[in-house]
Amino acid sequence: MRANPPCGLTQKPPCNARIAILRRQVLLVALCFSAAFVFFAPRSFGQDTPDYFKLNCTNCHTIGGGRLTGPDLKDVTKRQGREWLLKFLMNPKAVIDSGDSYGKKILEESRGIYMPTPPGITKGRAEKLLDLIEAESLLEKSRFKGMKISTAPFTDVDRAKGRDIFLGPFRLKAGGTACISCHSMFDSPALGGGRLGPDLTKIFERLQGRKPLSAWLQAPGTETMQPIFKNHPLAEDEIHALVAYFESTTAERPADSSGGRVAFLLSGLIAAVVGIFFLDNIWKRRFHSVRRALVEANTSRGQS
Repeated sequence: MRANPPCGLTQKPPCNARIAILRRQVLLVALCFSAAFVFFAPRSFGQDTPDYFKLNCTNCHTIGGGRLTGPDLKDVTKRQGREWLLKFLMNPKAVIDSGDSYGKKILEESRGIYMPTPPGITKGRAEKLLDLIEAESLLEKSRFKGMKISTAPFTDVDRAKGRDIFLGPFRLKAGGTACISCHSMFDSPALGGGRLGPDLTKIFERLQGRKPLSAWLQAPGTETMQPIFKNHPLAEDEIHALVAYFESTTAERPADSSGGRVAFLLSGLIAAVVGIFFLDNIWKRRFHSVRRALVEANTSRGQS
């Protein structure tokens, strides 16, 4: 007969029992992770595509609201085959540069502005975007018909405010960055504006007027601007003022970037020369206190 275990000790469960316990523990952990994923993930996959479209597409397109920089997407799947649209969404520039006639037509109607590749685009996401566009096209009024653009005439006050927004004296309500940080204009200060983005002197004309430019400023779609303005969007009155300022610059010539570089170089040289003279003056006087004491001591000895 097998002896009983000492008091206070228990026998280990059989091997099959331990495996069953382990399986239950693994299943419990998996269920916890699944629940956490469902709870903390974005609201739903069904809502993810509309959010993506709003963030990345409404700056250039509407669904039933007319043309902006890009074409109105209402019934676009009836105008062009789905496979072509998927290919275009995945890499617009490659399709246009391949000589595709429909791609060239889009580029010409957009005045030479290439559609950027949507960030994080995949074939699955492209499929969902086309499904969304088809569904919205069937509605009498799509939620992506576009923003209301003010038709109030631009005033000198609007243009002055827009210039202050561009240069930075006017602080944006949502805490966004002044345009001059990345862009220049024909009337930029002596040292010029930023070089990260293009000169915006002709932007009103390039984006084909008030409505497309306003839509672009509402949701800038470039990889540089999108992260900045996603959480710091421009207010409607700020957009109105900027568009007024940009509209007033269509007859001007873009800034000469070489002038800004020359001014920056000259200011650097002047600062360097001033610094050299200042340091030289300090260096010459470094032993004056010591020398004065030595001269006075020797002078007093000679007189005695």
